[in-house]
Amino acid sequence: MTTESSSAKRWLPLEANPEVMNQFLWGLGLAPDAAECNDVFGLDDELLEMVPKPVLAVLFLYPITKKSEEERIEQDKELMEKVHSDKVYFMKQTVGNACGTIGLLHAIGNITSEIKLCKFVNVYIFKYKFLKIINTFLLLFFIAEGSFLDNFFKSTANMTPMERAKFLENDSQIEDAHSVAVTAGETPATDDADTHFICLACVDGKKLSLQQIIRILISSNSSPYWYLLIMQVSSMNLTEGKQDRFHMELPLRLPS
Repeated sequence: MTTESSSAKRWLPLEANPEVMNQFLWGLGLAPDAAECNDVFGLDDELLEMVPKPVLAVLFLYPITKKSEEERIEQDKELMEKVHSDKVYFMKQTVGNACGTIGLLHAIGNITSEIKLCKFVNVYIFKYKFLKIINTFLLLFFIAEGSFLDNFFKSTANMTPMERAKFLENDSQIEDAHSVAVTAGETPATDDADTHFICLACVDGKKLSLQQIIRILISSNSSPYWYLLIMQVSSMNLTEGKQDRFHMELPLRLPS
């Protein structure tokens, strides 16, 4: 998306497909054998049960319309008030077409306090267009010590949303990784993006489920045009297994 940017810098938009997201994550220093994207084949409960679980965050891709932009602008001030918390990781977007990158950083940034290095977590990506969810993807990754993500979140932990935006703007490493991922896309990237990523993130150990997210996104009367949606639910549990993962079950509430 381009309208949120306030600097002269512009990237080509990140493509929402498993291969591109793999390239992007690996470019940030994550091990290929620990970070991969997989298709989600449908929205029926039976098909969703085939998807590795649980869910800690969702990236939601929707088409930009005049109405969506009007609502986004109106809600921006209220959003900033809602995320004014040390427990919420949020940054403004100042680089054109960087919403995919920022969505991923929001997803990961809001769970770093809940995970340890080399623990596995899940993040889902939804591609949304014309009131239909076209495709879905699963990201399974860990934050490796010394990686770009590890260093980025440590460096920006005490910054304001705008300071984080400027830090990202001047970071050549993530810009290079983003560029590599863009070139791996199946379709030619163009500057005039007509879609926008938003992030639904687990904040301070709160829970959500994949099925509940899908149903809320489709049926809720609340506007989906938020960069970060804060969950109003209780604490997080851990499930033990070969790969430690956070287990999330309780409902997600969209802001009114």
